[in-house]
Amino acid sequence: MVGLIIRFIVMTVAVLIAGSIIPGVRIDTLPGAILAAVILSLLNSFVRPILVLLTLPINLLTLGLFTLVINGLLMAVTAKFVKEFHVDGFGSAILAALVVSIVATLLNFMVGDKKEKK
Repeated sequence: MVGLIIRFIVMTVAVLIAGSIIPGVRIDTLPGAILAAVILSLLNSFVRPILVLLTLPINLLTLGLFTLVINGLLMAVTAKFVKEFHVDGFGSAILAALVVSIVATLLNFMVGDKKEKK
């Protein structure tokens, strides 16, 4: 349960950082960023694996770079669901998805699982 909360906080921070770095991404309120993190996490958990599986041939041809397009699509869909989260175009959505992926990976690595082995 604690790991889930930490990952949620990491995703929220990643969304906030993307909103402050990418010119075409705007977050109006902190609750909007939290809601965007929730929606993006749900889409990444349930919809993304299906999309990756359906686009496997093109993903193999592009050596995995098409996954970035899928992540950008999910970022744009998140912006449609959350009023306080705005993405101006598909290019901004792809850049925001890239920033969120990098920041979330780095933060998850820094936080990590601190389970002790017995």
